[in-house]
Amino acid sequence: MPFVSSALLVLDMMNDLVHPDGKLGARFAGQVAKRDVLSNTARAIERARRNGFPVIFVVIGFTPGFEEFPPCSPLLSEPPENRPMLGTWGTQVHDAIKPAAGESVVVKHRVSPFYATSLEMLLRKRNIDTVLLAGVSTDLVVLSTARDAHDRDYRVTVLSDASAAHTQRLHTTALTLIGHTADVSTVDEALPDEA
Repeated sequence: MPFVSSALLVLDMMNDLVHPDGKLGARFAGQVAKRDVLSNTARAIERARRNGFPVIFVVIGFTPGFEEFPPCSPLLSEPPENRPMLGTWGTQVHDAIKPAAGESVVVKHRVSPFYATSLEMLLRKRNIDTVLLAGVSTDLVVLSTARDAHDRDYRVTVLSDASAAHTQRLHTTALTLIGHTADVSTVDEALPDEA
């Protein structure tokens, strides 16, 4: 499927979540490794760059005083030692898929990368009408981003093999829900290697 005004969003693929040594790596790194999510994402990034559309990275993190931390969220109720802190190794994008010079990294403080961030401004400035999503986890940030992008009138494609959840069951269930408001595809289907 050709995309004329597209961007690839790489969501929460940071060390704390996808690296085995990350603070929450025990929850996600196993599925990420089992499903080759990092190598699939790297392939998506390379093809997006080759096709000339932007790659935008999103990470969740908080300043040392955790002033942005949501006090009433059951989802984000991690003890302080497990919270992703900005400026640390844990909130850096994994080395296998790290941003190139000049690529944007959006910091968010909630599940959705559209909430109180510069993401939509970056997309509108580039006249983007289609977003491709890769990320961890499928049932949280990917699902939230797909729905929010849909409601902002973007065309949305989720790259199923460049996403993962805590379990395969959660991943599959999330993709079923996502299918109501977005296309679900693979890296090779959405970004064919035409070289």
